[in-house]
Amino acid sequence: MLTLFSNAYNYTASITVGYIGVDVDLWLWMTWLLWPLIVTFLLPLTIVLLFYITGVILYVYKLHRERLINAYENNFWDGALKTVAALWDAHGWIWHGYEVNGIENVPIDSPALLVYYHGAIPIDLYYMISRIYLIKAKLVHTVADHFLFKLPGWSIISEPLKVIPGTVQTCSDILKENNLLAISPGGVYEAQFGDRYYRLMWKKRFGFAKVAIDAKVPIIPIFTQNIREAFRCIGIGRRFWLRIYLWTRLPIVPIYGGFPVKLRTHIGKPIPYDPNLSAEDLQKKVASAIEELIFQHQKVPGNILRALCERVYNPLGCSKKKT
Repeated sequence: MLTLFSNAYNYTASITVGYIGVDVDLWLWMTWLLWPLIVTFLLPLTIVLLFYITGVILYVYKLHRERLINAYENNFWDGALKTVAALWDAHGWIWHGYEVNGIENVPIDSPALLVYYHGAIPIDLYYMISRIYLIKAKLVHTVADHFLFKLPGWSIISEPLKVIPGTVQTCSDILKENNLLAISPGGVYEAQFGDRYYRLMWKKRFGFAKVAIDAKVPIIPIFTQNIREAFRCIGIGRRFWLRIYLWTRLPIVPIYGGFPVKLRTHIGKPIPYDPNLSAEDLQKKVASAIEELIFQHQKVPGNILRALCERVYNPLGCSKKKT
């Protein structure tokens, strides 16, 4: 009996090995057969990538060469930051046709709190900070989620770019030192669970309002048109992802996109400091200001194809929401 089972096992094993051998041979044969086709598509993509890199370099040289030369003559970090800002600005211009409306509302000689809507990936924030730094020579400090500070290598980015985890007192101290500070009250929660209807997801978060009141600074509302069409979080299994997020507080919802849609940041009029407003009332006032920017400049629900078309065709009123 044992001999019978042994013979059967050896026979089955030999068949399995045979099939594996056939699969390997078939895979190698298909690779060899399709290799010319792969190369045919790979080389054009390489050329496109080279053109893209060339465009970035020439854009930086054309628009920012004098700023970079002056920055490197001053100090190391200023030169490095201007170079990084120029690269991000070039990427935004080439890939998204990035524009900023209302940059004159950002002060140079006085502090202000910049409050923005958080997309799935806040790439618009990177573009906006870069543009402000290049044009106004004013570095915007940024509040980021705590999980980022646990990532290897994050310190080399957060230190020169002034990215902080941010408590009320820390944020207030930064503003009192005559700096600009950017905060998204929705944070990771809004980034992960917001959708193409662009609803604010701030819950009862009004820490930013306490910061502005304590520092006695104005708040500047900010919204970027089509930011939800550039990157999106998958909508399948929303309840499952929400439970995991509430348990871990980590951004684990899968993200897809990187679409070259039109991005246009709208910087609203400053909301001045009012000692008579409570933190709750100030939060509502800022939320209303951002919702007004969304109403004026974003078609809801967002549509990726329409946002792509806006790169080349933007008729009168195209950025307005239809009712």
